[in-house]
Amino acid sequence: MKRLLVLAAPAVFVLLWSTGFVGARYGLPYAPPFALLAIRLVIAAAILALLAAALRSSWPQTATDYRRSAVIGVLLHAGYLGGVFVAIGLALPVSVTALIVCLQPVLVAIFAGPALGEHLALRQWLGIVLGLVGAIIVLTPGLIHQGNPTDYSPVAVLAALVALISSSVATVMQKRYGASISLLPGTAVQYAAAAILLAALALLTEDIIIDWTPAFIGALAWLVLALSIGAVLLMFWLLRIGTATGVSSLYYLVPPVTLIEAYLLFGEQLSALSLGGFALATVGVALVRRRPVLVDQDSESKNFETDDAT
Repeated sequence: MKRLLVLAAPAVFVLLWSTGFVGARYGLPYAPPFALLAIRLVIAAAILALLAAALRSSWPQTATDYRRSAVIGVLLHAGYLGGVFVAIGLALPVSVTALIVCLQPVLVAIFAGPALGEHLALRQWLGIVLGLVGAIIVLTPGLIHQGNPTDYSPVAVLAALVALISSSVATVMQKRYGASISLLPGTAVQYAAAAILLAALALLTEDIIIDWTPAFIGALAWLVLALSIGAVLLMFWLLRIGTATGVSSLYYLVPPVTLIEAYLLFGEQLSALSLGGFALATVGVALVRRRPVLVDQDSESKNFETDDAT
């Protein structure tokens, strides 16, 4: 069962993470972005804190652990999500924003060497390149008619870059420090820290009017349970048993899966070119992740050969 979970977890993570864009599309018409994110993270933090108490999980023991959890939370849940929302809100095309964020596996691969001692084989670097090319192909139809890049708002591009750098640094930090912090309490601290910052940004920059319709409540529930609870905890677990580079490579598969979901839910265009890019990105991710992964089981480490091409 442990092996099956290891094999299935990457595909489940990609599927859940990709629905974040769908959930945002349903929820944003009823609430401004920073306010929506703050509400989402407050609820998620409360749920995880209650679960941690019920399971008697140990909370961080030192101020350093609290600080590290808070920094990771601000980077991953405020810097990344907030940056993406701001970029799109300032009219940076979704395809361009996604393309910038898709550089994350490249940055993580570069950071992971000196920070984590993860030295990639030539096959894995080839996988990173193939995954990036596949993601670009998937996004090409959306990039073709986006006009001159000089017309993009510099602030919007900067926000997308903030999202890229924030998520990359947070992934490396979570891999380096996350194993020493209990998963549920540590993630609750992350959410609380990010929620404080997002709430402050909402109060300073937004006209906070929330329309509590059934559609908004449903979207919020999905964003909390499927994304902030399911996908994020699954990502952190994958980081504990695998490498930062391997986990970050899964982000290459998010744009094509999101495109398929948009086709099924909203009738958006799905081209053969995009499907070809999906296939190429999948091959790239398989090359990056085809390596022994360390799994902790009853305080003993066992190596599994994870051929999880997702």
